[in-house]
Amino acid sequence: MKYTHLPHTDVEVSKICLGTMTWGNQNTEAEGHEQMDYALDQGINFFDTAELYPIPAHPDRHSLTEKIIGTWFKKNGNRDKVVLASKIAGKADFTKFIRTTGFTRASIIEALEGSLKRLQTDYIDLYQLHWPERNTNYFGQRGYTHQVTDYWEDNIHQVLETLQDLMREGKIRHVGISNETPWGTMRFLEESKVHASLPRMITIQNPYSLLNRLFEVGMAEISMRENIGLLAYSPLGFGVLSGKYLGNRLPEGSRIALFPNYKRYSSDTAVKATQKYYELAQEHNISLAQMALAYVNTRPFLTSNIIGSTTMKQLQENIGSIDITLTPEIMEDIEKIHNEHPNPAP
Repeated sequence: MKYTHLPHTDVEVSKICLGTMTWGNQNTEAEGHEQMDYALDQGINFFDTAELYPIPAHPDRHSLTEKIIGTWFKKNGNRDKVVLASKIAGKADFTKFIRTTGFTRASIIEALEGSLKRLQTDYIDLYQLHWPERNTNYFGQRGYTHQVTDYWEDNIHQVLETLQDLMREGKIRHVGISNETPWGTMRFLEESKVHASLPRMITIQNPYSLLNRLFEVGMAEISMRENIGLLAYSPLGFGVLSGKYLGNRLPEGSRIALFPNYKRYSSDTAVKATQKYYELAQEHNISLAQMALAYVNTRPFLTSNIIGSTTMKQLQENIGSIDITLTPEIMEDIEKIHNEHPNPAP
């Protein structure tokens, strides 16, 4: 395994992070435990979860993922071996069964206390805001369109104050953002610069893959100049970059077969790009999944690459990407394909 540090800290994390959002829906508790056992044995010490998981969100499965991680901690007593990240759900129609009050002080405290209880721990290493409260372009929206009905009032100072209080209590060690824009990222950073007592956001968890490199447009410079590290999610684009859906295939039990509305990475242009990447991987005798993940691993703004798997075979292949070195020739050909089909799946 290879390791980096959470920016502005001495916390060492594996460059591959274990994603968990299928546990409690597509995966059982036993399978989640098996994945964590294997990942830890392979040197992965960084796990990411959220109060919302498993995905898709549903009242009957609310926060089952955190509970599965909690029973694993209790069974093995190895909480100290894991850098644990979780998130408070943002305000949305599909999270009304959790709460409707956004990131108020009471909401953050309630969310954190619930996560700590389910995870059977007294602290979370990295606590993240899952997506912004304001209306902006995230979750598959390419561009920003201002909505006159967005009555959001800037509460970033208050959010950071609440997080700071929880850090002082020892319940949170570091904080991060997710599904954020350049404006939102700089707004958080500005607030903590002007008010030195407030905590600094150290990571941003946004989508990044061969099919969606929009992070490079506005966020990469911020990431490098401000040292806020990317935690890349969906590096395989809902499994599309494994190649398993090519040729109009729809494997039984696959994510898109189970949840047909998850089509963000399945447009005609995305399929064409995926086919090109598949042919390139075949030409160099590596799997498309490992090539796609290895590419993400090369990015200078990356802190950790969040992989998710429903089978042990997938998990083994995905973790193995850390040992794949892409040649200059492959990197050049990847850029050629990207220039032909830029960001087909925002």
